[in-house]
Amino acid sequence: MGGKSNGYREREIPMPAAKWLSRRVFEFVHSHNLVYNTCWEDPRLDRQAMQLGPEDRVLVITSAGCNALDYVLAGAGRVYAVDMNPRQNALLELKIAGIRQLAWDDFFQMFGQGHLPHVRQVYRQRLRGQLSVWSQRYWDRWISFFSRPSRPFYFRGTSGSFARALNFYIDRVVKVRPIVDQLLASKSLVDQRKLYYEELRGRFWTRALRFALRRDATLSMVGVPEAQRLQVERHYPGGIVQFIEESLDAVFAQLPLHDNYFWRVYMTGSYSPECCPEYLKPQNFERLKSGLVDRTSCHTNTIQGFLDQETVSISRFVLLDHMDWLSTHNFSLLEAEWSAILQRATPGARLLWRSGGLRTDFVDQVVVRQNGRLTRLPELLRYDRELASRLHSLDRVHTYGSFYIADVAA
Repeated sequence: MGGKSNGYREREIPMPAAKWLSRRVFEFVHSHNLVYNTCWEDPRLDRQAMQLGPEDRVLVITSAGCNALDYVLAGAGRVYAVDMNPRQNALLELKIAGIRQLAWDDFFQMFGQGHLPHVRQVYRQRLRGQLSVWSQRYWDRWISFFSRPSRPFYFRGTSGSFARALNFYIDRVVKVRPIVDQLLASKSLVDQRKLYYEELRGRFWTRALRFALRRDATLSMVGVPEAQRLQVERHYPGGIVQFIEESLDAVFAQLPLHDNYFWRVYMTGSYSPECCPEYLKPQNFERLKSGLVDRTSCHTNTIQGFLDQETVSISRFVLLDHMDWLSTHNFSLLEAEWSAILQRATPGARLLWRSGGLRTDFVDQVVVRQNGRLTRLPELLRYDRELASRLHSLDRVHTYGSFYIADVAA
């Protein structure tokens, strides 16, 4: 669960001390850090849902930028990556600079293995000049994230720190690294399921782990705000821990792991050439280098702010799960965002979003001004629930409660 806030801040209201602390921890994490070092949404689903072509203009919340690059590889004519956290845009800018300036071997060493020998020299001589001023200042300080093979880039940032702690737990606490390695190498789902249920599951799920996963401070490291946790617990029997446990059951026992690069990178700190995002594969890297990467641009803004400022029409919107947060903390801004979306959407535009909850009932409560009158949002959308349900069952990440595909009604 990503829990992207997209930078909005809610009006201050009195609240219990524990809730106040939880919210402040989440805000601190998201306003002062690179949170996502890799995208945590499966673009394989998005490709099938959007059916991208050269006429499509896509707006996506940047996150780590992996999926923005995936969409141009899938055929999108233009991708606008928008995020209120400039560190996330700085990461995508660095990837774009690497595509333009590096050979694949060095690029994969940097963004596949998470470290590059002499990265400071490479950065100064070949990458820095390709970046915006803000991104230059950021990477001037933090390019060292890529300098140590013992702590690669994917163990950096807040989600990376969580991944590092997870690996410490695997290696030093429950000591199941050989089993994890066997799982990741499994070619047979039957063997994978047998390993998981007979050798890993019982040793992995300790009382201490369950305790940690109930803490908002822990969840904030992987972008799950209190509001999203409460949504899960409202809809899911057994609460957040049971939800995570059953999600991992699906990942490790029901879906093939051999191409699941999301969990590989968090459980090892790196990708492999055979198991990685599309932009890291040699043939796709060359396609991006040959000009496709120029179809991607970065924008530090809210979704509403971008749509109000840029006079562009958008045919595809990828909203991730930021509405979970926004619906709880500032509903009027959620309605304003939807008004901006509908104003810039092309006829029949398609929207994708995810949620930590099993339902997004709050979307049904959104009221927008359309053609001079107030209209409830459901009257303006047509859902493809069958396709969304089918794709959601195949999600390699499998940590979202629900997935939505909706078209703007003609």
